[in-house]
Amino acid sequence: MDNVKTPVAPLERDKVIVRTSVIGVLTNVALAGFKAAVGLLANSIAVLLDAVNNFSDALSSVITIIGAKLAGKAPTKKHPLGYGRIEYLSALIVSAIVLYAGVTSLVESIKKIISPEEADYSTLSLIIISVAVVVKLILGLYVRRRGKAVGSGALVASGSDALFDAILSTSVLACALVARFTGRSFEAYVGVLISCFIIRAGVGMMAETVADVLGQRTDADTAKKVKSILSSLPGVRGAYDLVLNNYGPNKDYGSVHLEVPDTMTAEEIDRLTRQAEAAVFSETGIILTGIGIYSYNTGNDEAAALRDKVKEIVLSHPFVLQMHGFYADEESKTMRFDAVIGFDTDRAEALSTLTKAVSDAFPDYTVLITPDVDVSD
Repeated sequence: MDNVKTPVAPLERDKVIVRTSVIGVLTNVALAGFKAAVGLLANSIAVLLDAVNNFSDALSSVITIIGAKLAGKAPTKKHPLGYGRIEYLSALIVSAIVLYAGVTSLVESIKKIISPEEADYSTLSLIIISVAVVVKLILGLYVRRRGKAVGSGALVASGSDALFDAILSTSVLACALVARFTGRSFEAYVGVLISCFIIRAGVGMMAETVADVLGQRTDADTAKKVKSILSSLPGVRGAYDLVLNNYGPNKDYGSVHLEVPDTMTAEEIDRLTRQAEAAVFSETGIILTGIGIYSYNTGNDEAAALRDKVKEIVLSHPFVLQMHGFYADEESKTMRFDAVIGFDTDRAEALSTLTKAVSDAFPDYTVLITPDVDVSD
């Protein structure tokens, strides 16, 4: 739980993203220009492809800036939860650009293998490529560190990509040195290797962004921290069914169920839910938009014993991950509870099996079971 950080203020976060991205744009444009010049003078496809990669990185940074600016717009009546998800759309565009650059580079490299041309590296060319490796290494470490500080996946990915570029540029440098001192050129093959890595990075970025758009399982540490905060509140015996909806970086809205004594009044529950909302927001930045209530039996030892017996029956089925929210009404002879069902089981069939098992064990009771989805840890 220690790695769950309090979000940076939105305005400050946007400034960091923009400032860091501008540094990335200027650096990558300069590197692309130098490498393109070296590639043309030395007739080197590997260096030219490295230049293309730097240019695509610069374009990616520009799109990241635009995405951050648009995502930072204030909520409107049409979009009351803000425009944060625009960052995911901009990330998709960036990944498409990277993928296109990789495919184009692969085609050009294959052409050079089929129709090879001799490269001629000067001492100046080697110096420029060496400097580019160092610059990319420094830039990558800086951008990734800033991205982690403000919780920006786009910056973290950009920084990691820059570090990977430093490795690729090192391979280009090695290829140039071999060609310079042995007269043997492997640059077209290195170009194929670079292209494959670029394509792999583009596919990975796209897959990760699509996962964000579709909605991913809540981070386990975050879920445990929120539930820990809620369970520590006076009168709360447990927190369950936590669902978080993300509307952009650091824009999380959620709902949860709290288990409280059946003796609590409406006024006490109202005070408790407001306290819960404030505590979770102050420590995690998550806004709880809905808090449901489970009541548990108090002053009734028979209900507690009944709960234990029912829980033993329910959890004996391997497809049940958890049981909670149990309440037994002795007057109406009803019992109700929730059962968390695994994803690899048919929910309707599982519900029917559980209802029959509990009803057979306690025929005097009407059994009401709510099947829950395993949405968070």
